[in-house]
Amino acid sequence: MHSFTELVAARRQWIDDCLIPWCKTACRRDLLLAEQEWQDLAGRPAPEKTLWFWAWSRFPNLISSDLTALNETHSVSVQCRNGQTFTGYPDARRSQAGQLIILGTGGQMSPPVSIDDIIAVTRL
Repeated sequence: MHSFTELVAARRQWIDDCLIPWCKTACRRDLLLAEQEWQDLAGRPAPEKTLWFWAWSRFPNLISSDLTALNETHSVSVQCRNGQTFTGYPDARRSQAGQLIILGTGGQMSPPVSIDDIIAVTRL
């Protein structure tokens, strides 16, 4: 690498080829550790707009790429490893640090569901 432009391109490639794929597969414990060092890893971007968005994007039916956030406009069915299913709308404000909250019809709220415990998300 001889120029700043090449350095920037290499960093962008590392983010695209390494960091984003890692976020999509890492367990919640490791994501929480990464959040603590996020400025060193990713620079200035806010973890909720990058780290957690990339982590949640392993379930494409949960995210809105336009907003880089959980998509609250579509009802989903979330299947968990323990056999539980939660149906309703993701609550982006309450869903924090790899814990998903679903608002069901009638206003009931799911317990926090760890990103590690979700096996499938279906858009309804």
